[in-house]
Amino acid sequence: MKFKFNLLFAFLVLLFTMQSCSSENEYGDITNSTSGSNASHNAGQNCMNCHKPGGGEAPQWKVAGTVYNDALTATNPQATVKLYTGPDGTGTLIATLPVDAKGNFYTTNNVNFSAGLYPLVAGATATNSMSSSITTGACNSCHDGVSRSRIWAN
Repeated sequence: MKFKFNLLFAFLVLLFTMQSCSSENEYGDITNSTSGSNASHNAGQNCMNCHKPGGGEAPQWKVAGTVYNDALTATNPQATVKLYTGPDGTGTLIATLPVDAKGNFYTTNNVNFSAGLYPLVAGATATNSMSSSITTGACNSCHDGVSRSRIWAN
């Protein structure tokens, strides 16, 4: 009887102290990317696969993606993503998202895409912008390196 009790007790302790990857929030209270931060993960993947409504403990990103160097061989932590109401950095600046140490950018802030927004990625030496507007913040869902080139900046 003592053996069964100890086994049950050990199982319950293990059960209540285990942390699941799906329920962990490694971001803590972080809701926006910041330069130099190492809190993000899965560079290049579609962030919105997990960071969506019903995504468990993962924060719900409104805009998220990954920036690479111009050769597309490594992420570029020296960049900033900006969303404007007009092409090539014209119109009103709606959001500025610094890229973190792993090349990712993200925010939980609401962004109104209804009229379309134009992304501009500013690198250390040059900028790169989209000529067409976007209506979603799931940047890596299109820029996956297969159907469309990765997001990049010098």
